[in-house]
Amino acid sequence: MRFLTLVFFVLVSGISGATATENFDYLITGGLVFDGSGSTGQRIVIGVTGDKITYVGAAKVGLQAANHINASGLIVTPGFIDPHTHAIQERPVEGPDRLNSYVTQGVTTVFSGNDGGGPADTAAALAQIKKQGIAANFGLFVGHGAVRRHVMGMADRAPTDGELSQMKQLVSDAMRAGALGLSSGLFYAPGSFAETDEVIELAKVAAAYGGVYESHLRDESNYSIGVIGAVAEAIKIGEQAKIPVHIAHIKALGVDVWGQSGAIIKLIEAAHARGQKVTADQYPWLASGTRVSNALVPRRAMAGGTEAMKARLTDSDLLPQLKIEMRENMRRRGGKSSILLTGGRKKWLGLTLGDYADQIGKSPIDTAIDIVLDGDAGIASFNMNETDVRNFMTQSWVMTSSDGGDGHPRKYASFPQKYRRYVVEEQTLLLADFIHKSSRLTAETFGLKDRGILRKGMKADILVFDPLTFGPNATYQNAAETSSGVEFLLVNGTPVIWGRQVKPVTPGATIAKSK
Repeated sequence: MRFLTLVFFVLVSGISGATATENFDYLITGGLVFDGSGSTGQRIVIGVTGDKITYVGAAKVGLQAANHINASGLIVTPGFIDPHTHAIQERPVEGPDRLNSYVTQGVTTVFSGNDGGGPADTAAALAQIKKQGIAANFGLFVGHGAVRRHVMGMADRAPTDGELSQMKQLVSDAMRAGALGLSSGLFYAPGSFAETDEVIELAKVAAAYGGVYESHLRDESNYSIGVIGAVAEAIKIGEQAKIPVHIAHIKALGVDVWGQSGAIIKLIEAAHARGQKVTADQYPWLASGTRVSNALVPRRAMAGGTEAMKARLTDSDLLPQLKIEMRENMRRRGGKSSILLTGGRKKWLGLTLGDYADQIGKSPIDTAIDIVLDGDAGIASFNMNETDVRNFMTQSWVMTSSDGGDGHPRKYASFPQKYRRYVVEEQTLLLADFIHKSSRLTAETFGLKDRGILRKGMKADILVFDPLTFGPNATYQNAAETSSGVEFLLVNGTPVIWGRQVKPVTPGATIAKSK
């Protein structure tokens, strides 16, 4: 049985004589240890004292600890790092944030503020998170969309010189407060209203503080400039702002661009050859997640905000052309049956857009407009091709993420899903590669120098999971089901999961990046 044993003493047969005693708070023995570097597993021992790893090496006489984790038959790895979540928007108003959906996947660090949505006031956000308490470590991006909205509202135009100066100051303040970098959501309003030069100027500010430019591309399909054009735009921003580029949830979205993963990879590798750093993250699902409005309503109809959009959707003069564009947007995503309604009103939950339209006797587009006018709805949009998913996944610069948000199983199950499907079942990735792409690669990309690898002196973020049971339980129909298989999870040396049981503790730290 894998339980805490007080004052555990490791004895190795065949060794005799006096030896020095080394004392630890926790000693992890018997497991197959993958340190996160990409190397194969080793049968070694890990000692933890306080919030740090203080021993990594062979079992020997003299290793003594207050608490023992018997990891026989288990896998020991660095805690996983999720570089793309929406945890900042989903925090409780009061009280600690347990991050239950993430820690039960083995995640010990989450980033948020992605897609251009990071709060303009990073200092206040991080202070509030720290005050409330959090179960895992938390890093934050400053959002281009949030900064633009703070200064310009939902205006569809270029900023004045004065407005650009205000946005630069907000980004500078955020970076000094510890933001990981500048995130953008150029597919979403108001980020979609920005020209490339505006983003370059703000990315230069983040670059001055050693940040990363993290972007939801302007187009992941063929809505506007096309996914290849959008990747080229992100690379241009990086090269002109002299900042590393990170592409959020890389994909080829929609039937018109399936098969373009090869061209995208070549474009990024060409940037690498020129010296530009470009990385990406990816969730292991064939459906993306967004809202009906974001998927189907043209961006120009969103200028001015939600009420202005609703007015356009009820304007008899504008509506015929908007419907034409919405039908095209639905087609490129695979049609009415590829859009599963996962949020909003109970009456449509769990139905496809097509099924709900049939139920109420309306066309799919009229139904979509009704939904948007009735408060909108989250969707799972089945728009990806398995070949593209595997093609991106096997690139050395692509790491694991969840893009976690309510209504999609990726929030509760992305890391176990990737392990179970693409490591165990399909063998697309080696176990060592999966672990590296879920820990060390992410830490290195975003400058986390004390996490992501099991080495002496690093923070004690450690995952111990059962290779036979680690897997997802969440589905598209039941998205909020926690995953199985995490036996032990330490965050900064404190058990958050012990013997499969989640503990009511908040040892997570706010991670601040500074120049």
